[in-house]
Amino acid sequence: MKFIHIADVHLGMQPDSGYKWSEIRTREIYETFKRVLDVCNEEKVDLLIIAGDLFHKQPSKNVLKEVDYLLSKLEKTKVVIMAGNHDYAPMGSTYHDFIWNKNVQMFSNNKMQSIVFENLNTEVYGFNYNDRNIDVARYDDVQPYDNNRINILVGHGGETNYIPINFKKMKESKFDYIALGHIHKYKIFCDKMAYCGSLEPLDRTEIGEHGYILGEVDKDKCIIQHVPFSIREYVDINETIDSNMTNAEIIDILNKRISENGGNNIYSIKLEGYRARDLKIDCSVLKEAFYITEIIDETYPDYDFRVLYEENIDNIIGMYISKINSMDIDEELKKRVLYLGIEALLK
Repeated sequence: MKFIHIADVHLGMQPDSGYKWSEIRTREIYETFKRVLDVCNEEKVDLLIIAGDLFHKQPSKNVLKEVDYLLSKLEKTKVVIMAGNHDYAPMGSTYHDFIWNKNVQMFSNNKMQSIVFENLNTEVYGFNYNDRNIDVARYDDVQPYDNNRINILVGHGGETNYIPINFKKMKESKFDYIALGHIHKYKIFCDKMAYCGSLEPLDRTEIGEHGYILGEVDKDKCIIQHVPFSIREYVDINETIDSNMTNAEIIDILNKRISENGGNNIYSIKLEGYRARDLKIDCSVLKEAFYITEIIDETYPDYDFRVLYEENIDNIIGMYISKINSMDIDEELKKRVLYLGIEALLK
């Protein structure tokens, strides 16, 4: 049985609020979800598992209708959905009276239950969040009913306030595959258990590849792989500069680093090292050309402390340099303290 496992799609979310690309990212999250459905048709996938937080918040009826229409275009693939902590399903939720198309099954409440797909000889276990926070471990002791079927457990959580999980016990269960959601960075524990991560990275802390789990499972084995699929990634760039570099040279270096990592990605840049004393680093041209959340300047002006001491031997600057140089501390720390102190005194 071939399956795709996704979670934490967060349809409707607007990442990086306040940045020029924020609304674009909302559309890209939606487009990436649609592209996964295309893959389901192209690869003739039997089952699409959505392990919570398909939506960024509880969806309206119109939003459900839009997504249901997309799911109805699946030619072969059956779909199973659980509500996670973001799109949880309390009493009165639009989920409860919504009728999905015949391809789609959704867990009906917050009690452990199973959905049987007879034509796939597969039984899928899980339940919906009915509240944003659930601090009780609810997966650790779950076991399948019928070991003659392919048994899949769908879980969402793994943190103190979001269904804590004993991963060792879960791995030792009799399930043939365990599809996890909630953690946005993918993690494959073993061939039968994985967090798929979010389809798209959703904030600048979520660096690295994002996508889905593609797998094939039967009663004898389970083979899975993570498939990178996001339109963009968050990338951190740390660049060390020296006092001989001009502002134009620094921009050229960063341009090259961004080109090497992909011009469509979203960057956080940190500059370290020592700059010329009178150099004001200005990288605003890069922010206009690329998706950059921040440029952190942690460089220091390249002072010659010997000359500076001799020029200021009779004032507070000279006294400060003498005092710090006499301290029994790490040389790198001493250098840092000298730079910070002189910067403050000169201002």
